[in-house]
Amino acid sequence: MPATVKSQMFSVPENDGHIMVSWERFLKGSEPGSDALRRLIDDSWRRCFGASVDPGRFQAPPPVGENSLHFLRDECADLLTASAPIMASARDFLSETGTVMVLTNQTGTILNLEGDVSTRSAAENVYLLPGASWSELACGTNAIGTALEVGQPVQIHSAEHYCAGIKRWSCSATVIRDPYDGSILGVVDVSGLSASYSRHSLALVIATAGRIENRLARMEMDVRYRLLESCVDRLSSTAADGVVVFDRRGCAIKANARASVVLADLAGRELDILEALSLSWKKGGEAVEDLPEWIDQNWLQPVIVGGEHLGTVLALPNRRTPVGGGARTVSPLVFGKTTDKGSFDKVVGESAVLLQAVGRAQQLAKSHVPVLLLGETGVGKDVFARCIHESGATKDGPFVALNCGGFSRELLTSELFGYIEGSFTGARRGGMIGKIEAADGGTLFLDEIGEMPIDLQPYFLRVLEEGEVYRIGENKPRKVNFRLVAATNRDLRKEIQAGTFRMDLFYRVAVTSIDIPSLRERAGDIPLLGEHYLKVLAPQHGLGPRTLSAGAVALLQQYAWPGNIREFRNVIESMLLTSQASLLTEADIPLDVRAAPRAAMQSELDLPGNLRDLNGLESAEREAILQAIKGSRGNMTAVARELGIAKSTVYAKLKRFDLEAYVDDLRNYRI
Repeated sequence: MPATVKSQMFSVPENDGHIMVSWERFLKGSEPGSDALRRLIDDSWRRCFGASVDPGRFQAPPPVGENSLHFLRDECADLLTASAPIMASARDFLSETGTVMVLTNQTGTILNLEGDVSTRSAAENVYLLPGASWSELACGTNAIGTALEVGQPVQIHSAEHYCAGIKRWSCSATVIRDPYDGSILGVVDVSGLSASYSRHSLALVIATAGRIENRLARMEMDVRYRLLESCVDRLSSTAADGVVVFDRRGCAIKANARASVVLADLAGRELDILEALSLSWKKGGEAVEDLPEWIDQNWLQPVIVGGEHLGTVLALPNRRTPVGGGARTVSPLVFGKTTDKGSFDKVVGESAVLLQAVGRAQQLAKSHVPVLLLGETGVGKDVFARCIHESGATKDGPFVALNCGGFSRELLTSELFGYIEGSFTGARRGGMIGKIEAADGGTLFLDEIGEMPIDLQPYFLRVLEEGEVYRIGENKPRKVNFRLVAATNRDLRKEIQAGTFRMDLFYRVAVTSIDIPSLRERAGDIPLLGEHYLKVLAPQHGLGPRTLSAGAVALLQQYAWPGNIREFRNVIESMLLTSQASLLTEADIPLDVRAAPRAAMQSELDLPGNLRDLNGLESAEREAILQAIKGSRGNMTAVARELGIAKSTVYAKLKRFDLEAYVDDLRNYRI
């Protein structure tokens, strides 16, 4: 950073005497006339003078009442939620520093204050308190108000303040911006008496504002993800209506394929939906004002999940629908043992959790939206992807699969985008077509998309947004149109927090998702799976019909199957190849699989008596909860998020599985 910029950013306490003289000259109507006075301060003093701010003020205006403060905090609920853990930690890291950390709203009214207890009495004297306004208009030049005016980090020390009664203070502040539109949401400030001055205070508030903005971005991402999840059935419906989804801010974020045509009929002209449409919320967040005259208020339906307003769906009626025909609706698919799976007949099983995933996949296959398949390694994400392709509109096109975790960054780039001849040393003569281009007109299946290098992700995102791909070494784009199905065994939200996966790419690949259950979650399907693989594998090895004994099935159902279907297939194939009998028994099961249930049984002997009757699924559930607790160091919110269940359910499970004492011990001795 250039020295001139630094000099404007930081206060210089040694110049206090010169600045005080400049302030006195300024109040008398003379030019300050000192090089010690920063341009930032000079400009602020002139704004204060022009607004008739009283330079003799010795404190801020009195704080608003409790009811008004409560209302202000409600208006800034997201900001307060995002900043809560950071402000709470300020109590500790600012203790004995002589400073306090302040959080304000976008007008400079203090919402929260934490820090050194010994400084708070001095802060009360100048009304540096929740509910008090510290805008420039209220308190003259000060870090909070001036940061709001200039929209940049500000440090103001002692004599630089405009009002006489605040010149004992030194403060550093910066604005907190909305991560999505850049608007100012508030200010974070560190203030103390003049002796507490430190250049590091400015770095602290900048870092703190960054952390709050990151948390706000993650919160908004979560809301949008849940909104799109809630609206996927409407977006993928085969009804003739146009459907537009608005976020809770009133921005259009998703529309179905028919929306543009229907909207053009209603408006009398073609419009870019996502750019031209926006809603203006009334107080309360659900009613809308200033609608275009051709949109009926009744076409809007708020999306409320768990009492939280996530957004709004606009259903645009198709005027071309035949009279009396009405808009077609799609009944929810109900799956049972007799359900015709169609192209999904490759998915073997009849358990409720599996049929639920198949039903969701069948619905989503009809649309063109990207689908994210979630599940452990080996659950069959590739099978689901192919079934979605064969059931969808792109079934006549190619199905192209690529595992993002199986290549180095350089090879993955070549495989995805392709290259032209001579683009790099070793490039194939004539170049190579990439998987993206090869999938044109069909489906691109990217397995383990969470493994895609972070610096490669913006280029793939551009392909999804623009429908164009550039081969390596090429300047001319090639048009592509494909259906994306991605898969991962990672929690991409955690990867976003860790900085290894882009939030904007997540939005594009996870418009909707399907959770594919692990094999231990559907142990009842093991007899069907065993029969299926015996029929498939026996002929491949030139063997006659084989069956599993009841004892073998029971033992296979007790195993946890960390490798899921892939591991199960390998075990069945091993049993086929090592046995000469037509009936495969417990003795034919590989030793490590046979030994696992006995080891689990031995560990259960150490459990309290009330837990020894847990079945295999319950034991696996207890172990999953235990591992999540260990990984989060007893943070129940993190446990609930990782397991995808409600926090109240987590506490019920702790009681059921006798883990409450373990959590208490973990918290008491946490380092």
